[in-house]
Amino acid sequence: MAERIILKATLADLPKIRERYPFIYLEHGRLEVDDSSIKWISAEREVIRLPAATIMTILLGPGTTVTHEVVKVLATLNTTVCWVGEDSLMFYAVGQTPSANTRNLKRQLELAADPVSSLRIAREMFLRRFPEAKVRNKELKELMVMEGGRIRELYERLAEKYFVAWRGRSYQPGKFELSDLTNQLITSCNAALYALISSILHALGLSPRIGFIHSGSPLPFVYDIADLYKADLVFDLAFSLTVEMAGIYNRLLVLERFRERVLDFDLMTKCPNDILDLLGLK
Repeated sequence: MAERIILKATLADLPKIRERYPFIYLEHGRLEVDDSSIKWISAEREVIRLPAATIMTILLGPGTTVTHEVVKVLATLNTTVCWVGEDSLMFYAVGQTPSANTRNLKRQLELAADPVSSLRIAREMFLRRFPEAKVRNKELKELMVMEGGRIRELYERLAEKYFVAWRGRSYQPGKFELSDLTNQLITSCNAALYALISSILHALGLSPRIGFIHSGSPLPFVYDIADLYKADLVFDLAFSLTVEMAGIYNRLLVLERFRERVLDFDLMTKCPNDILDLLGLK
């Protein structure tokens, strides 16, 4: 067997988040290391070499196999690996990448542990979504009640805009096919957004498990940050695709349209900056 040459990248070698492609989705194939590069072998035996250093997140769908050596290389490059479902792009798990230091994580923990700073950040997150809201004296439970009402109003406006019959948000874990088309689209795009935000948080040395609004869930800080962008990247897209798909769910079209929105919105630049600003980090 030929000797494999793995070059360890330093922090200075890594491209900045805004210079990396947001994600690539793979299914039914195998990821291997060949010499000093990562290659994808599809079920049709097509071989594609991946520029892993310029990919922020790799989404592995059903039927994929990844070698131990690939994971080592991706961790070195700070490329996040997420395991997702097929039609619904359900977000199952994320592989954590090592951080250069714990400075940002320590600051996140300090802010979340202090009730005053934690509530201040929660209010700021709410204001970024609803700038006209009066939140100065609102506690977290009151903010969440206000949020629920405003999101329901947003759903109704989008349904009216795109002439979509809407009976409310409905999703049962593991029973994706029981939801109507619009709910399926929301679930799919949410899962893809969670994967991207998980990769950004890991790249910044922050924990997805330390949130300021959500709690009692696997990835509360991911959900906190994702809520900042769902109106633009998820909800509007879901209602517009409901009309375009005419009742038939098309997974490839969902991926294509979601990727286009992420790039047009410049999420990979905006999101890291928003997170650092919210937490007062450099």
